[in-house]
Amino acid sequence: MKVNRIVVSVLGMQMLTGLAAVPALAAGKSQTLTGEVSDAMCGAKHDMPGNAADCTRGCVKHGSKYALVVGDKVYTLETADKAALDKLYDLAGAKAKVTGEVNGTTITVKSVAAGS
Repeated sequence: MKVNRIVVSVLGMQMLTGLAAVPALAAGKSQTLTGEVSDAMCGAKHDMPGNAADCTRGCVKHGSKYALVVGDKVYTLETADKAALDKLYDLAGAKAKVTGEVNGTTITVKSVAAGS
């Protein structure tokens, strides 16, 4: 009986260790998500009068980060790349395809293109 409990305990620990490693492996993978370019402060709902593009650009100008709204999820976009920032500016309030590493609700941007 004691041996069975030890075996079950060891197998259980190995299984938990394996499951814990899965998210860590997925976090480093590059993914492409399509959604609307917004800002992290407003997310899917813009408070500033006018259109979504003007609100997004205004919020980013005042320190908010760009974001990608995909369904009911809002991903904060992290990038210092001038070309990506210019593309996000152009696509503010519009659909975009963002490729990068997803970690929780943050995307480290590798590229940005117009979405369909």
